[in-house]
Amino acid sequence: MPFIYINILLAFFISFIGLLMYRSHLMSSLLCLEGMMLSLYILGTLLCLNMHFTLSAMIPMILLVFAACEAAVGLALLVMVSNTYGLDHVQNLNLLQC
Repeated sequence: MPFIYINILLAFFISFIGLLMYRSHLMSSLLCLEGMMLSLYILGTLLCLNMHFTLSAMIPMILLVFAACEAAVGLALLVMVSNTYGLDHVQNLNLLQC
């Protein structure tokens, strides 16, 4: 396995460990999720380039679209929670009502 793949997998696992450790604040959780999605995007792009398989070239773009949607929903939730409660604690998400 080339060294670049090890670095990208290490970045993914560091982001995952950060998500597990800093899950009390919503902003830090969103940043860790974005780090995970970025490392998955780079890994998918490198794998598609190395395999020379043209049909798999759409997979990184689809992943990027899902990452953008996840970021938009997460930031909207962050703005709503911070405007309502003044804090970005994840415990406040249990108090949300429709």
